[in-house]
Order: sequence, then structure tokens, then C-alpha cells
Amino acid sequence: MSAPVTPHQQTFDRLKAEGIDVVRVAYPDLIGIDRARDILIEHLPAAVDDGVAFCRAVYHTSPQGDVVRVAGGLDAGLPDISARPDLSTLVELPWEPGVAWCLADPIDPATGRACPESPRDLLRSVLERCAEHGLQAVVGPELEYFLCEQDPSTSTGWRRYAEGPGNVYTAGRRGDPDGHLLRTLRHLRDLGVGVSAGNHEFSAGQFEINLVHSGALDATDRAFRFKSAIKELARTEGRLATFMAKPFNDEGGSGFHLHVSCQDADGANVFDDPAAPHGLSETARHAVAGLITHAPALAALLNPTVNSYKRFGPDTLAPWLIDWGLDNRSAMVRIPPDRGSGARLELRLGDASANPYLVVAAALAAILLGIRAGQEPPPPLEGYGYNSSKADVLPMDLTSALDALQADSKLTDLLGKEFVASYLTYKRNEVERFQRHVTDWEFAEYATHL
Repeated sequence: MSAPVTPHQQTFDRLKAEGIDVVRVAYPDLIGIDRARDILIEHLPAAVDDGVAFCRAVYHTSPQGDVVRVAGGLDAGLPDISARPDLSTLVELPWEPGVAWCLADPIDPATGRACPESPRDLLRSVLERCAEHGLQAVVGPELEYFLCEQDPSTSTGWRRYAEGPGNVYTAGRRGDPDGHLLRTLRHLRDLGVGVSAGNHEFSAGQFEINLVHSGALDATDRAFRFKSAIKELARTEGRLATFMAKPFNDEGGSGFHLHVSCQDADGANVFDDPAAPHGLSETARHAVAGLITHAPALAALLNPTVNSYKRFGPDTLAPWLIDWGLDNRSAMVRIPPDRGSGARLELRLGDASANPYLVVAAALAAILLGIRAGQEPPPPLEGYGYNSSKADVLPMDLTSALDALQADSKLTDLLGKEFVASYLTYKRNEVERFQRHVTDWEFAEYATHL
């Protein structure tokens, strides 16, 4: 009698039949960069059974390739982790024939448990805590990015694609003469990341592509893949796509806005209450209050770079005050006008450089803390915001935000002390390296006259 065909074997056979001979196994590091290895299809069964070995210190590697001294990496002799392919996430890469893309879950071989630095597992743990309170989170990420072209005459070697003012919220060749957006939208549709629409954003060379709402883990997986795919596709055009918070002095920054709603076990939206003020339930108000209370600590995760804080300021539509408002885009938390099944909040705090898993995990943790505490928010903002006499100011630099995260014991307990310790060590090293670096501004300001 022949052995039964396992689901894994069916997947392998299907991939071969579809002409796939390589599977790219990837996972997010601490800052949301995709770390990956290409596996030939005949070796995929072994990768699924045994995992794919990566050095744990990859989690602690800076964008410049430096290994930061985070516990469990250099101090432990650079041990391995085992990245286990999650075959349920397999998708074919439309722009790379013969290649499928698969997310992986890193395991610490010493403990058999998820790596404490794993952003995807951090989100899972927060979602489990939400489920214990009968809440299922639905999220919709909105991300902006700049597209750049090579220009050796600039100090960075790059300039904005399709320079020209006034192409605000447009589509077509006026602000996108090479058709980048349409080409990218079609590739992302074929990739299956759930894109719905896109447009040229406010600034020259800036675009926004919207993702559909779904369960929190699925939506965050798609947001992670979206960012990776955008950068990959730009490279195929000979360009650079950057989700950096504020890449140019003379333009605004790029945001990561997160729409959040919660459902009960029956799928009903628990933020909606037609009989309550503003049509918002107690649960919705408590959720807003949680975001308000924990906003200083959230900044460390949603505005995660030294550069992030250069995006803040009056008239930027980037919130720098801790407030909320009804359909008010100058507030940190905006309540869109939809009610019923569409009732939700929009957290506008994050910038595009943030790791999607950390954005969603941290936001939901703060929301859950507010719901558990039964907190009430202050009165909503009225009119145009950015008046510091009406609301507290967010941390205005990365060090202050990291200090706020370290001091917020309720949030760090929910996120996990080991993860937070690793993140703080990694990010404080970033601040130290920046503080030692002599910038172009300093030379221009001081060299001639001092």
C-alpha cells in the first residue's frame, strides 16, 4: 500500500507543476527589513521539516551592516535561529518567474520557542491577549513612499522622481510620466497583497497605495510584503523607493496611518453605538483613551528613527500633539465619519519607516490597555490642531521616545520585557551613532566662519 500524500507534499507538487523551482523564505527583522534565503524547490521539504538557519544577530544588524550588541547575539557567540517556512503564506512573484515567496517563523533552537525579537510573534502574542477579552482586531494600513531617481550631482546621489509641484492626489502621467503607479498596482494585485487603489501623494515623487482591511495578522503580513515589494519593484526600474520618514528638507514626510476596528465573537463591530455620543461605544472611547495615555511610548515604535522626528511640526499633517478628533486630520487619532460596521479609529501617529508588525502590535496593546482600564478620553479636538496649549506634546526626538517606552511599564509588560530590552538597546545604539556623525548641515553652518 502506498503512503498517503501529505499536505506538504501536495504543496511541493503543485509548485513544481506551476513551474516554481525556487522559494524565497523571508522574515522581518527588528526594523522591518526582510531577511531571506532562496531555497531550491527540491530542498524545500527539508527546510520545512528542519527550518532554515540564520544567525540570530541578523535581528541586531543596522542598516549599515553593523551588529549591535544586543543580548543573545554577539555576547552569546552569534548563535543560530531556525526560520520555519509558513507554507500558508506562499505567493508567486509576478515579476520574477519561477520564484515563490514564503514568510517564515523564527524559532530559537535552544528553547524551541519563538525568538523574543520576532515582530510577527510579538503581534501574535498581543492578538492572543485581545482574544482573551473577546476582541478580534481588523486593521487597514495606509503607507506613503517617495520614488527617487539617480542623480550624481546631488549630495545623496538621488533626486525625487518627476519633480514638479501641485500634483496633489492625482493619477495619470501628469505627476507620473513613466507610469510607475499603474505598473506597480498591477504587480501588487497579482502578488495578492490586497491593494485597492493608489495615487500621487502631496509631494513631488510621493505615492500612496491603499491596502484592504482584514484581520490584524493578515493585514500586517500584507503591509510587510507591500513595503518589501515596492522597494524591489523600484530597483527593477533603476530607481529607489524609500519609506524614510522625511527624506528631503524641502518636502513633507511619509506617513503610516492605521485604521483599526474591533469585532466581538459574532463579528459585530464593538466600536459602534448609535445611542452613544458621536455614535461611539464605551469600548471605542476606552480604545481612544488607551492610545492617548500611551502615545509617548508608542512614538518609540511608530516613529522609530532619528529622522522620524524631523517630520513633526505645525501644518505638516503629521501629529505632534496627543489628541483625538472627529473626522479631523490634524489630530493624532481621527475618528472617520463611518458608523455601523465601518466604525473605526485612524491612528495617524506612525511614519512610513516603522515596522508594520510593531505598529500594529503596539497600537493594539495600547487599545487593549485602555479598554481594560475603562479609561475615558479628553474632549475631542475642535478645529485645526497644532495648538500646544490644548494638548500635550509628543516626544520630539528618538531619545525622549525611547525613555517614554522604557518608563511605560504597563505597555512594556504587555509587549514583553525581553523584546523591549532588545529594541531599546538596538535603538539607543542608533542614537549614539548619529550623535557622533558630522552632518553636512554642521559643515555648511560652521566651517567657513568658525
